[in-house]
Amino acid sequence: MKSSVFPRRKFLERASLFGFASIFPFGHSLQAAGIPLYGDSTGQAPVSPAAQDRSQLSKGAFNFLPLGSIRPLGWLKSQLQIQVNGLSGHLDETWADAGPNSGWLGGNGESWERGPYFLDGLVPLAWQLDDDRLKAKVQRFIDWTLEHQAASGMIGPASNDDWWPRIVMLKVLTQYEELAGDTRVIPLMDRYFQFQLKELPGRPLRDWGKFRWQDEVLSVIWLYRRTGAPYLLELARLLREQGHDWVGQYANFEYKQRITAEFLKLSEGDGLKDLALATHGVNNGQAVKAGPIWSLVSGSDADRSAAAKMIAELDKYHGLPNGMFSCDEHLAGPDPSQGSELCTVVEFMFSLEHCLAVTGDPFFADRLERLAFNALPGTFTDDMWAHQYNQEPNQVECSLHRKPWTTDGPESNLYGLEPNFGCCTANFHQGWPKFTDALFMCTVEGTGGDNDGLVAAVYAPCEVRTTLSGTAVHLVEETDYPFRGKVRLSINPSSSLSFPLRLRIPEWAKGVRIHVNGEGIGDAAPGTFAKVEREWRAGDVVEITFPMAPRIPRGFNNSISIERGPLVFSYGIGESWVKLRDRGMTADWQVFPTTQWNYALILDKDDPAKSIAAAESAVGEAPFTRGNAPVKLSVKARKLNRWRAVDGVADPLPPSPVETDEPLEEITLIPYAAAKLRITAFPECKA
Repeated sequence: MKSSVFPRRKFLERASLFGFASIFPFGHSLQAAGIPLYGDSTGQAPVSPAAQDRSQLSKGAFNFLPLGSIRPLGWLKSQLQIQVNGLSGHLDETWADAGPNSGWLGGNGESWERGPYFLDGLVPLAWQLDDDRLKAKVQRFIDWTLEHQAASGMIGPASNDDWWPRIVMLKVLTQYEELAGDTRVIPLMDRYFQFQLKELPGRPLRDWGKFRWQDEVLSVIWLYRRTGAPYLLELARLLREQGHDWVGQYANFEYKQRITAEFLKLSEGDGLKDLALATHGVNNGQAVKAGPIWSLVSGSDADRSAAAKMIAELDKYHGLPNGMFSCDEHLAGPDPSQGSELCTVVEFMFSLEHCLAVTGDPFFADRLERLAFNALPGTFTDDMWAHQYNQEPNQVECSLHRKPWTTDGPESNLYGLEPNFGCCTANFHQGWPKFTDALFMCTVEGTGGDNDGLVAAVYAPCEVRTTLSGTAVHLVEETDYPFRGKVRLSINPSSSLSFPLRLRIPEWAKGVRIHVNGEGIGDAAPGTFAKVEREWRAGDVVEITFPMAPRIPRGFNNSISIERGPLVFSYGIGESWVKLRDRGMTADWQVFPTTQWNYALILDKDDPAKSIAAAESAVGEAPFTRGNAPVKLSVKARKLNRWRAVDGVADPLPPSPVETDEPLEEITLIPYAAAKLRITAFPECKA
């Protein structure tokens, strides 16, 4: 493959050309270098009276609970354990880029983004499952980073001076500090940020850092909320000034077509030009949060509302039925045979979590669930030992073909260790753990500054231990959601306590019922947060029943998809798995179809949902697998023989309605993630 097709490869080839000051042990020669030691002998960062005012930051609608407050239960805990038993728990044992020779462990191996990416998901995963083995893996990387800060304040391997991988490591350090309470973190971050503020005017953001600046602003805000140091807001403004204007890009969105290598002129450059980076899928997934995050500094309502505008444009021109936008590697249009990169899925999820916290708009939580319950598990093997780089809603074969990718290569939808490019191998680990950390949020409505309300933001089995208005509260969520519509919340404050509990009502949930201790509380409008405010006592129970009627949205060429609750359903094509090669502890696989897939659905013209029958079974420990699908749908269909595949890719859907005289059949649909070969968008038969 040409390096211009894989722009990050080009960067890695060049990275060794850059260098920076020698690495010194923690604190060594810092004062001599003119960097003040920020902290006393305990490592705690002092806060001067002048620095205590945080009023220059705008408030978001919700706050994240302190990390460690939420623990997974039920099927979610099992899913996280599957992740631990798969690549996440063993990546450093089988992949050199995260192995013991990593530059982020002092070795001369990969020294750019992959170590930090791996940690960005491994840190929350280790603490959510209280897994000492994973914590030990984390600690090796953390200790090296904390103990080898340069005299200048720079952190990380000396083989490159790129700002971008440090942006990821800063996210790692903020999570680790909250979970482990390591007093070395805040002084190190303070020195690094002071160093960066001095350096940026002469060495500005470039390439990936220029387009991902908002992720560093998150870490800057995190530190500002703890120290109040005024220079941090100056740094945030400089990052924004040097970064790409994402809000402006979407205010007048120009990239409405399938972005090709020819459009980007990749043959003339290395892929790191602004046009290529502005249309790059992962960059756009990360950018969704840019406006809301920046609104915390700017106070601008326009910034705060920018994320909804961005998603609307992506949906209109590049939207897919699994909740993603196409990006393989660049924006690719609405054809469901186009793919989405796994890195984009997890980064889009992370953006949505922050958009929800800042804006309080339940729309972002609806989309977050759609990704978490469909696109995220839909790109892994059942045991999470292999993943795809690109997944497709209409995925009829996973094999070595150039089609249909815009700028990616022929391994793009193989299941394997590092198909196409290894960034997703390093980065996917954050998806489930950060989703878990966003299940509940809190509000600060009073003047005391304490958390004084809870928000059920997204639904999955978990328990919460936190403090509201100085009182300990333990909440347990029991549910088989998204496979079932019932959610039970047991609320147990250590003493009776009045506080508001907000319950998200998805946009699709018409006719939801809410009971508190068996007593109904009235209607709850879809697309809102229902507020239940009362004096809570130990043993109080809130029960929510969401309707699970099928829905039939329209898409590309008037095609139809089937949804039920937050789940998207697909026709599961028969699968033949063929090992391409062994890859250490895992392997790379091609998957070929063993059954026909070219169906057009038949729906009742007066009430389409009546055409779909649901059958439920037990929700087990691996519910996103074909053999354990907890819910299946039946629908009538006819084959459409003129709809075919070329080079392993389904042709574009013929515009609906279509005519076919093939025999009537009844086909079974299963959750999107359970079908590794699948049809998700269907033509509709003419009545």
